[in-house]
Amino acid sequence: MLIPLLGLSFRSMAQGDLLVTPTRVVFEGNKQMEELNLLNMGKDTATYSITYVQKNMQEDGSFVNILKPDSGQMFADPYLRVYPRQVTLAPGEPQVIMLQCRRKPDMLPGEYRSHLFFRSEKDYEPLGIRNPAKDSTLLSVQLIPIFGMSIPVIIRSGVVNVSSVLSDLKLGIQQDTVQTLKLTILRTGNISTYGDIKVEYIPVQGKPYQVGAVAGIGVYTNINKRNVVIKLRNTTGGKLKKGKLRVQYISNDENKKPVVYAEGELDI
Repeated sequence: MLIPLLGLSFRSMAQGDLLVTPTRVVFEGNKQMEELNLLNMGKDTATYSITYVQKNMQEDGSFVNILKPDSGQMFADPYLRVYPRQVTLAPGEPQVIMLQCRRKPDMLPGEYRSHLFFRSEKDYEPLGIRNPAKDSTLLSVQLIPIFGMSIPVIIRSGVVNVSSVLSDLKLGIQQDTVQTLKLTILRTGNISTYGDIKVEYIPVQGKPYQVGAVAGIGVYTNINKRNVVIKLRNTTGGKLKKGKLRVQYISNDENKKPVVYAEGELDI
């Protein structure tokens, strides 16, 4: 009996066997095509199938798979085409995947989102072919991990708007030694935000300097707030002295000028 273990090691898959760039695709304006670059970084030839999955973001930034959209949520895959849908890559071999957006005139204003899923396929043989069992009455169980990773694909249509606010800034301690900053991003509008958070410490005396940063923080349209915890560094004795923290949530689209979504301050 073969038991596939779904959802194992998504992060190690992205950093290990399969490298995919870019890791996020947004179709807006007149954009219709995007090239995705795949690279097999493993030691064995591997086959990957490419499909769509639907996901909801949770307030802690994690994702759960869904089948039906929530109220006001729209899936992008009916307007997307990807080819080829399956690739076989030798070790070190690259491959370009084409992703096409085909808009329709009846699309509602706002954001459509689906996730492109890259699944590693294996040529599994039935039990007994390679190592025939001496006693055929015994039940054998083989656990087979099925690795995969996904990237979000977003289509923006019509008139869009978004705004963000940073709230509930609070200092904390992890493991009695690491100082942290907890905060909540509040989002309103009909599209998501995606960017980096930078934390700057402003001492009573001396020059300001950066003490924390987190890259790639998204707040998708199925939630209106996201909780974030940032580890602080460059602190004296594990804690910041009297002063002020300035926090900025900034867009990180390399093709556009950075935009400050929101900023806040916390007196220490």
